[in-house]
Amino acid sequence: MAKEIELKLKEGDKAPAFSALTNGGGKASLTDFKGKNVILYFYPRDDTPGCTKEACAFRDHFAVFKKKGAVVFGVSTDPVKSHDKFVEKFKLPFTLLADEDKMIVEAYGVWGQKSFMGRKYMGTHRVTFLIGPDGRIKKIWPKVKPEEHAEEVLAAL
Repeated sequence: MAKEIELKLKEGDKAPAFSALTNGGGKASLTDFKGKNVILYFYPRDDTPGCTKEACAFRDHFAVFKKKGAVVFGVSTDPVKSHDKFVEKFKLPFTLLADEDKMIVEAYGVWGQKSFMGRKYMGTHRVTFLIGPDGRIKKIWPKVKPEEHAEEVLAAL
C-alpha cells in the first residue's frame, strides 16, 4: 500500500515551470501551453503494470480530453528511448516527458521514499496535477487508481 506523500504544492498555487525532452525527440515547456488546461500525470516507470493501465486509460479517453481542449503529459524519470518504446507499444497519442534529471518530479514534490515488499527506495509517486489556463494548479490527485484515473480527471474538466 502506497503511503500518502506530503505534497508541497496545493490547489491554487502557481504551477512550477518546466521544460523537458519528449518522446519522438521533441521538447515541451509549460509556457508553450498557456491558455490551456494541462494534465500532468506523474508515473513511476514505462511499461510496468500500473503505469501501463494508467497510460492506456488516458489513451482511451484521449479524444475527449482533446475535444475539451486539454493537453495531456505523462511524466517519468525514464529516458526518451524508453518513452519511445512505451508510446509505440501501446499507441499512446499524448506526449511523455523524460525527466531524467528529476527537475520536474522535484519541483512538483512527487519524488520521494517509497516501499515495495518491505524494500525502501526513492521513486516517483503516482500523482496528477490539473493546471488551469492561467498557469495555476486547479486540482491535485495525490492517490491514483490507474484504471479509473483518466475518468476522474475528465470529470474535473
